[in-house]
Amino acid sequence: MTELSAEPVPSRPTRLVDERLVLAYYLAALTYFAISLLGGLLMALQLVNHNPLLGIELFSPGRWRMVHTNAIAYGFIASAFLGTLHWCVPRLTMKPVLDARLSWFIFAAWQVVVLATAGGILAGEAQGVEWGETPVWIDPLALVGLMLVAVNFMAPIVRTPGPLYVSLWYFMAAFVWTILTYAMGNFLPEYFIPGTGGGAIAGMFIHDLVGLFVTPIGWGLMYYFVPIMMQRPIWSHALSLVGFWGLAFFYPLTGIHHFLYTPIPMFLQYGAVVSTIAVEMVVTTVVINFIGSVWGSGGRVFRELPLRWFYTGMALYALTCLQCAMQVTLTFQAVIHFTDWVVGHAHLVMFGVFGFWILGTMTYLFPRLLKADWYSRRLAEWHYWLTTGGMIVMFVVLVLAGIFQGFSWASLKPWEDSLAVSRPYWYIRLVSGLVIIAGQVCFAINIYQTYRLGRRTASSETSLAAAAE
Repeated sequence: MTELSAEPVPSRPTRLVDERLVLAYYLAALTYFAISLLGGLLMALQLVNHNPLLGIELFSPGRWRMVHTNAIAYGFIASAFLGTLHWCVPRLTMKPVLDARLSWFIFAAWQVVVLATAGGILAGEAQGVEWGETPVWIDPLALVGLMLVAVNFMAPIVRTPGPLYVSLWYFMAAFVWTILTYAMGNFLPEYFIPGTGGGAIAGMFIHDLVGLFVTPIGWGLMYYFVPIMMQRPIWSHALSLVGFWGLAFFYPLTGIHHFLYTPIPMFLQYGAVVSTIAVEMVVTTVVINFIGSVWGSGGRVFRELPLRWFYTGMALYALTCLQCAMQVTLTFQAVIHFTDWVVGHAHLVMFGVFGFWILGTMTYLFPRLLKADWYSRRLAEWHYWLTTGGMIVMFVVLVLAGIFQGFSWASLKPWEDSLAVSRPYWYIRLVSGLVIIAGQVCFAINIYQTYRLGRRTASSETSLAAAAE
């Protein structure tokens, strides 16, 4: 067995952190991840005319596609973030969360929200807003749940004396922004703002869900874990605050770039283009900060798997932001709008960046939660390489497919011609998805065997203690 990171595995659970709760969130996150992968696999099979559930209304491709996206956003990413926040926030504040019972209630309630959302989507009760398909009877419950999350985590933060570390800045902002973003996207277009205005609000919601929920928590976690693993401070605290305020100022204005060439007023579309390019400059400061944090010790990024996950996600983050700065222009949009280019971009952001950061965090924390080193370094390596290879191939083929689709449509050829052009790429996409799934199978086996190893170790220690008495 080989240790995958620098910090030693603690022998006793800390009083600040309910490690059982962190483990429960992680197991729930991986369960939803498996469901999302299954939904993605069914959609990939549908595109190459091999859907095994053809003709079954409850499992129609459109519904499974929404299950696929919602399971990633609210199941995998949200659950993993909540679990990791229960690890980080008490350590950063040296105070427990407001109430342990409330934490477990939120955990149970969030499972109800996610499962009810999936059930409602499959039953045909989805709303017509991207990422906001949650049935109308779920939205108030989800919003109350997000408020409880904010109260539970903000309590130890506001009682912390002195200056706050930048991770806590990001977390506090995310707690507030997520509530506002969810309310905006799930109530305003449906009930209060119809037509073009509703479309503009929906576009802001799509992007703000990524930029004001996923991004600040993701960045905050990286600012927590990277210095701990490197055993040195972050390269520049001042630069980290530049990233924070840049995110706060520019990101809320970017969402309308999803609706260029629409009846939305052009000054709003131009504003979204400029704001998006400004966000990419902000992201550059974050990437520079993390590169500076490992400067002179870059070899550790290759040797230690959690760091490798983090910095692979960082590299893909830089790539996707460069892609975003190009695709947000009107010239690019004329070609790639509605094509698989956008699908590839979404996969790279949600999984290739934030999903990789989550998997790196899990690679770092599972040995600490299960009280044993990883069962197999080889399985951990296979998990990384299969997942990374599959993700990069999927991104490349979807980007290429999108370019060919866009030019095919621009040439006014029959729609069927664009399908014929796309099908070879869709087959490669299917294979790359299977490779990603194989990587997660390696991860699951490694987790289970590590759990068994931890149980055997605990049993041996108990036996030795009994014998000593």
